[in-house]
Amino acid sequence: MRRETLVALGLAALPLPVGGAQASGGGAVAGEGLQLVPMEEVTVPIVDADRVNGALRFKLVIDAGTAEVAAKLKSEMPVLRAATVAAGLDFARLNASALRAVDAQRLDHDLTAALKAAEPDLVRVLIVEVDARTS
Repeated sequence: MRRETLVALGLAALPLPVGGAQASGGGAVAGEGLQLVPMEEVTVPIVDADRVNGALRFKLVIDAGTAEVAAKLKSEMPVLRAATVAAGLDFARLNASALRAVDAQRLDHDLTAALKAAEPDLVRVLIVEVDARTS
């Protein structure tokens, strides 16, 4: 949004919040022991009626809960990434379309279930970015 528009809306003078960010759902404040492990972006095809109609792309971080689990997750990243790609492919095949919004809540549920099956000690998966595009 351009600065002129912000000024017209009266938003430019509003103070921005300072301090740690809090995850939705009442999670811990950043900097107070939150252990997040990032994963590289994942892109899977959206297949409909034997045709590739687009791509589902998402970035996520894993809430490890403790530093020990975070270290374990980092060493097991290839296994976790394989589980993520498999869950993403399944979600894209059944629930995704490049022509409608991605059901991020369902994707989060599916990814959390898949990654907890691979590593039961992790707390949850947090989707940072998600989109579906036509090919």
